Amino acid sequence: MKHGFGIAGIAGRMGRMLIEELAAAKAPLSGGIDREGGVNDATLYADIAGLADASEVVIDFTHASAVREHARTLARAGTSWILGTTGLSAADEAEVARAAETIPVVYAPNFSPGVNLVLALAERMAEALPAATYDAEIVEMHHRQKVDAPSGTAIGIGRAVAKGRGVDLETVKASGRDGHTGARKPNEIGFSAMRGGQVVGEHTLLFASADEHISLTHRAFDRRAFASGAVRSALWVRGKPAGLYSMLDVLGIS
Repeated sequence: MKHGFGIAGIAGRMGRMLIEELAAAKAPLSGGIDREGGVNDATLYADIAGLADASEVVIDFTHASAVREHARTLARAGTSWILGTTGLSAADEAEVARAAETIPVVYAPNFSPGVNLVLALAERMAEALPAATYDAEIVEMHHRQKVDAPSGTAIGIGRAVAKGRGVDLETVKASGRDGHTGARKPNEIGFSAMRGGQVVGEHTLLFASADEHISLTHRAFDRRAFASGAVRSALWVRGKPAGLYSMLDVLGIS
């Protein structure tokens, strides 16, 4: 019988924080899976199928390579899914969308409430500031161990800007400029990624015109903001119908 909240990647840094946040919320932990083994007295399952069968909701901050298997398995089991894994391909995201036809999925590039307010503001600003005169650039910095670039949060900000402008991000995205690139193309949304030290996450969205610059910046100092947001989402998603939700839905500002 399904009961409680499961954690995919339970022995990792985020997994351990999720255990603490679930305990603080007095939410039952059903167990977890992890390549590195278990944590304390938490139940460890052999695979995602075992965890899905035991849990009402699975919180997943693992790796993009596992997303398609997790999507199919959780959909079969009828288990709600909180997905914070970044670096997903278009095919990965399509599999997530298919799962959301069967189960409720909260998929967010970042579960921090502050970042999601930035996303909401980014879309509104992009609606108000014409692309022809306001160039949009996104700059992000993370710790040296991060494996994907631009970050999922940076891509999320870019999608918010593109949505506000009524365009598809992939058609206007400019990432990692190098060499003789020529002049900036009209309507581009630019991305720059920096890696170094142990920066949890810093993101700045800049709108630059000939007359003024407007910037939105978010800095994360502790990963606990992501863990507490994910647990908030897990509590919220129980009883929701199948569908693809965002953290903005959880915050009630979608």
